[in-house]
Amino acid sequence: MWTRKCFADDDKPIQSPIPTEISSNEEFIPPPQSPQQQRWEARIVEMSEQCAKKLGMSRRRFLQTSGGMAVAMLAYNEVFGKTYDVDSVEALDPAAYSEKWPKTEFIFDNQTHHVDVESRWFEATEAGKQAADFLRNFRPNANSTAERLSLLNESHYIKEMFMDSDTMMAIISGVPTAEWRENILPPDKMVKTRNEINQMAGGSQRMLSHGLLRPNMGKSEFEEMERQVKTLKINSWKMYTGSIIGDGPFWLDDEKVAYPFFERSRKLGVKTVCVHKGLPLGLFNEEHCHPKDVEKVAKDFPDFNFIIYHSGCNPTPTGGRRREGAAPGPQYIPWCSELIDIVKRNNLKNVYFEIGSTWNILSGGYGGGDQPAMHFLGQVLNLPGGEDHIIWGTDSIWGGSPQSQIERLRRFQISDQVAEKFGYKKLTPEIKAKIFGLNAARLYKIDVNAKRKAIQGDKIAEMKQEYDRAPRPSNTQFGWVWRTRGQRA
Repeated sequence: MWTRKCFADDDKPIQSPIPTEISSNEEFIPPPQSPQQQRWEARIVEMSEQCAKKLGMSRRRFLQTSGGMAVAMLAYNEVFGKTYDVDSVEALDPAAYSEKWPKTEFIFDNQTHHVDVESRWFEATEAGKQAADFLRNFRPNANSTAERLSLLNESHYIKEMFMDSDTMMAIISGVPTAEWRENILPPDKMVKTRNEINQMAGGSQRMLSHGLLRPNMGKSEFEEMERQVKTLKINSWKMYTGSIIGDGPFWLDDEKVAYPFFERSRKLGVKTVCVHKGLPLGLFNEEHCHPKDVEKVAKDFPDFNFIIYHSGCNPTPTGGRRREGAAPGPQYIPWCSELIDIVKRNNLKNVYFEIGSTWNILSGGYGGGDQPAMHFLGQVLNLPGGEDHIIWGTDSIWGGSPQSQIERLRRFQISDQVAEKFGYKKLTPEIKAKIFGLNAARLYKIDVNAKRKAIQGDKIAEMKQEYDRAPRPSNTQFGWVWRTRGQRA
């Protein structure tokens, strides 16, 4: 059975800064916590208790500090093998932590979400009530539905993205519905968020916005495309091939259904398309979340950029079977490996691997000692130009602040043993900088030096400087985790 992640956290002695089990936003079935993850969690308990006593603070408060993050990584290395570059002194000395890891990256999050609560959409229709039932699971500790949803609104988005993390820029995204009035964040509201946050920053550009492209709504959608491009001035498209609205799920390479929309988008001047692939359960048709349709469409539209969200990852048990003929050796990452194979055999230069949710899952002990995070990044980096084709995204704020994911990538390394055995490149600081934001900045034609200069002195940067004097981040992740019957939450 599933239980809410925050309830599981309440039943545990700690709230780890790195999740010690995989939580789901209902787009996939969360696997049970593995024995190795349990040992890792127990070790965090022991180490954090010792450090908290030495520093004269509560264990809960300690785990909210940089020392808590260091402890989580040290414990991970003990259980899973050397993965994170962290020194034991960092657990007790915040200065050592900050000095060793200067925060100089241009972090540009390409997959973020929040909820519109201003229009009272969740009370207006039956579809709104159903959506509210789904969304309130992310913040269930509040008393009422309205209060729960307010914890996913724009103000909490700003706190978790720009106060509790080192994110510098972000793209606000959404999900499709047949009626915008029954949408958790329709295109007009996405653009409103973009504009308001940029204005709050004092004119610097902190935000971009997706538009929502719905080929399954038919060619009458052409007018809506034009409105989003010309009136809302969206920055790129978000698509969901598994969406069941309109005529139902579709394939990217369907020449009758999808191709007219790409041709129209070309005329409108928008040629970056972000496609939800993988994470197939919940609101979408599972079959059409598979990335097999990327091959033909990428070849037929070579002037487009196809950013494959979640890198096609399907961590569910049904998707986890090794396909016939799969190469032995590296941990098989369901559907990600198939997307890698598609790109490799066709030498595709216009397909990009967005890692929202995927990085969070793979770097949190998924697959145990087989180190799937090392194999996933290693396989992508081994593609021709692979280091230029990984796009940073976190799927926040569904699961909370993205800071834990940022810290993990900063410290993460493909081990010497795995790199030598499988011929993987090592993750250099230059490659990590590309992943964190430089790759996406290139696609969106962002002048990084100019943006960095403007952002470092804007109003949001001033707010963060003030907030950092007494930060209060939440270490819990929201969503669902697996529990066997009779097991405590």
